Amino acid sequence: MFEGVFTALVTPFRDGSVDERALTELVELQIHAGVDGLVPCGSTGEAATLSHAEHQRVVEVVVAAARGRVQVIAGTGSNSTVEAVQLTRHAKEAGADGALLISPYYNKPTQEGILAHYTEVARQTSFPLLVYNVPGRTASNVLPGTIARLAEVDQIVGVKESCGDLNQIAHVLASVPETFAVLSGDDWATLPMLTLGGKGVISTASNVAPGEVVDLVRAFRAGDLARARAVQFRLLPLFDVLFCESNPIPVKAALAMRGTISEELRLPLLPISNGNRERLQAVLKDLGLL
Repeated sequence: MFEGVFTALVTPFRDGSVDERALTELVELQIHAGVDGLVPCGSTGEAATLSHAEHQRVVEVVVAAARGRVQVIAGTGSNSTVEAVQLTRHAKEAGADGALLISPYYNKPTQEGILAHYTEVARQTSFPLLVYNVPGRTASNVLPGTIARLAEVDQIVGVKESCGDLNQIAHVLASVPETFAVLSGDDWATLPMLTLGGKGVISTASNVAPGEVVDLVRAFRAGDLARARAVQFRLLPLFDVLFCESNPIPVKAALAMRGTISEELRLPLLPISNGNRERLQAVLKDLGLL
């Protein structure tokens, strides 16, 4: 159901508020570059510091700007199942195509608790859901056996895998149906996961270089492994530098350097340090992105 390149959109701010004009322009740039979908209100979108009203409005703006030309998967996760249900219902009502839900963070549920969380959201919303496994942010790891059980639940259609362990991801792919979308949540893992049977990537880097990330995935899907590998290797410095500090600090700096958005972040995130700013600028110049 969800395949290809999905951009984990940043949320542009200006003077403390969501910059809806810049967000709409960013959607246009992404669609023009050929991405398959957009993911607002994820980690890259600073969802943790959006109010509920802002969160809902960002989803509405992205859905309206996309106008059905690409799929929209709204980030609707929470460590509260009730809150996740509410956010997912709103995404459905707003016209999104699906929802991405981070595994509950901080309260560290057991595997059975994780299973119950997603199952309850699916039951109450009847909406296509993607699990988001990112142990580095949640302190809990959705294990392959749990994902296999989740794949049996109606409406749970895939997973964004950011566990960073290709062996674990291989076990996930071996345990789920072919129709279950396993998407890379790490740009560096895009090509390795495609070769294992992944369906694509939810990408941070495609905020900055959407055409290049699209080229990588399309080359692989066309059977041109040599080209896909060449693009992956070319983009490795970008993949690295965009995570030299907490996401989305570097990617917002990169977009600001390109004149796309303001660099504004919300506390507790701060602007990129001077040394990393210079490193980021050098990488962008080397890639012809400045």
